[in-house]
Amino acid sequence: MAKRNTGRRGRSRKRRPNPHAAREAPASDGAAPRAPQPRAGRLANVTAPDDRPQAPWHPLPLSELLILVGVIGTVVAYLKGIQSNVALLAASIAAVAIGTIEVTLREHMSGFRSHTLLLSVIPAVVLHSAVVLAVVAVAGRAPSWLSVALLPIDVAVVVVCFKLLRARYVDARRERTFAGLR
Repeated sequence: MAKRNTGRRGRSRKRRPNPHAAREAPASDGAAPRAPQPRAGRLANVTAPDDRPQAPWHPLPLSELLILVGVIGTVVAYLKGIQSNVALLAASIAAVAIGTIEVTLREHMSGFRSHTLLLSVIPAVVLHSAVVLAVVAVAGRAPSWLSVALLPIDVAVVVVCFKLLRARYVDARRERTFAGLR
């Protein structure tokens, strides 16, 4: 028996609907077909389903530059000695954090990719750090039991933020799916 499909790809048996066929069909009155109209709304600037949502400052990769500058600053602070460059190290870590949070928040809120756990941990870390720094500023040092006492509050903050962020992502994902973007 000879091979039928040698050297060429087989054709799929299932026909896929053409999403532009309804818009491009000629009118019955003999008028020329209309070009597809761009979608209005928040997601109009996304061109393809697998593209990340664009930042408001789109041509400039600001978040990526922040992350790059932060990484370079961290390496420089490490090479020069962390003890003498605490301010440089803190600024570098802050730059990386700001760039990372901006990208993850933009992707999450547009329904492109879920970063629910990462985004829900951030408020708990900020709250925990603020309480510890306040206690250190008042008492001079933090007691050893403080982190254990703050743990239930941290868990509650993470759970509440997780539920709110997950609901927001599901809504944005549904909107993105109905818009035909993914």
